[in-house]
Amino acid sequence: MQYEHTQTAPLYLILVGVGIAMLIGGWLTPELVVQIILFCSGMLMFLFALSFRQLTVSDEGDRLLIGFGPLPLFRRHVLYSEIEKVEQARSTILDGWGIHLSLSGEWVWNLWGFDCMDVWYRKGIKVKKVRIGTDDPVGLAGFLNVRNSKRVA
Repeated sequence: MQYEHTQTAPLYLILVGVGIAMLIGGWLTPELVVQIILFCSGMLMFLFALSFRQLTVSDEGDRLLIGFGPLPLFRRHVLYSEIEKVEQARSTILDGWGIHLSLSGEWVWNLWGFDCMDVWYRKGIKVKKVRIGTDDPVGLAGFLNVRNSKRVA
């Protein structure tokens, strides 16, 4: 069984807007140092916009790949052999969007919305959790449960 799902969201347009505003500000500013800072910052916003336009979760054989894109600067994987438990969940507004540690200490990889999968995995002797946002919670839960049951069997 293979799995690949890409979720898109309009949040990247905020980064595009900020980038455009910085480029315009740089164009209109007479100070050379401020121009350089604004132009570089504007280009960085475009780079982030390309990096956070979509979130893809896919099967990579022995691991689950979680990656923002289409410019793949931010990616991570979880080995199926390390997965202890998976659970369909709902995030809150406090969990937010993007890549960060949540208030409860787990990693959140979320692009948009509140549907997610909580994946507990073993790193050495510790069990950690990553919360993966998705607009296909039923499909991702089904896939991970099948992969996890094959590993246990």
